[in-house]
Amino acid sequence: MLDTLYQWFWWDKLWLPAELSWADLEDKEGRVYAKASHLYVTVPYAFSFLLVRYLFERWIATPLAVSAGIRHRVHLKVEHNPILENYYSTHSRNPLQADINGLSKKSSLPVRQIERWFRRRRRQDHPGVLKKFREASWRFVFYLSAFIGGIAALYDKEWLYDSRQVWTGYPKQSMLDSQYWYYILEMSFYGCLLCSVAFDVKRKDFKEQIIHHLATLVLLSFSWCANFIRVGTLVMLVHDASDILLESAKLFNYAKWEKTSHGLFVAFAIVFMVTRLIIFPFWLIHCTWVYPVHHYPAFFGYYFFNVMLVVLLFLHIFWAYLIFRMIRKFLFGTLSKPTAQHLKPKGFGHTLHHIQVV
Repeated sequence: MLDTLYQWFWWDKLWLPAELSWADLEDKEGRVYAKASHLYVTVPYAFSFLLVRYLFERWIATPLAVSAGIRHRVHLKVEHNPILENYYSTHSRNPLQADINGLSKKSSLPVRQIERWFRRRRRQDHPGVLKKFREASWRFVFYLSAFIGGIAALYDKEWLYDSRQVWTGYPKQSMLDSQYWYYILEMSFYGCLLCSVAFDVKRKDFKEQIIHHLATLVLLSFSWCANFIRVGTLVMLVHDASDILLESAKLFNYAKWEKTSHGLFVAFAIVFMVTRLIIFPFWLIHCTWVYPVHHYPAFFGYYFFNVMLVVLLFLHIFWAYLIFRMIRKFLFGTLSKPTAQHLKPKGFGHTLHHIQVV
């Protein structure tokens, strides 16, 4: 049974054009090709990234945050109440009035005290600015390093400037060392992101992030095995470009450099629209949708790869909607700095924090 599934999964007609087989992607004539077995190394690398992240946040990001005037805010723990805690954990963090009345009867506590308990319990779980700053610092450093590495790996490649060259000679395109490390490190980082979602700051687009991480890993894994590496490196480069500006805008926002944060966010919005909504669909998806059929008839892998790209495009459109909504609110004054301290979480920084484009 397992052997049958294995053979079906690696059936070359699913992954490659009809005229090709896995034998065409064996190392020979001085050419080296990507192998599925190479991807196993991304698992220990992903956990290594977790360790590097811990050390970075502890020894670099935290002192940097302190120098920027950011301190760890300690929230007083609420008095433990098994009935309220069970409801908070299994039902809702924001109980309706009818539920509060029911909890009041069960716990023999006044309604006001229960409402106060839930407010304090939510505040206790709310991530502090220091945690947000450290997380944004880690993402900023990786995206900046990945983007610089991507430029270094691609600046002298003809397919960066002429997308038709992506398919020239396919599949007999030897893998370069720079492509190997670019892929392995990017995939390891996204694996690290999936492992860390449990303790990272949760945002409103949490589900979309998970879908994006999974789609990216599937897309990169497939492109690696099918030797779509050239277009894969272009996809990674386009995605990393705008993320640098978003994370830097968050860092300056947490440090309360509001004008700098606003300027970086505007730059991010422009770069995002250009790279994700113009270059990505009209250059990269066009490259993967139109040009391959000039060399080979369409096959399953051709459709699968393009569907995954379209999934990413829909996520880009979703995030673009969030960005436009934020810009609209900002222009019309609803994101201006509030005067009342209790309204502060609904300001520019709160909205910026909930945008996590990856």
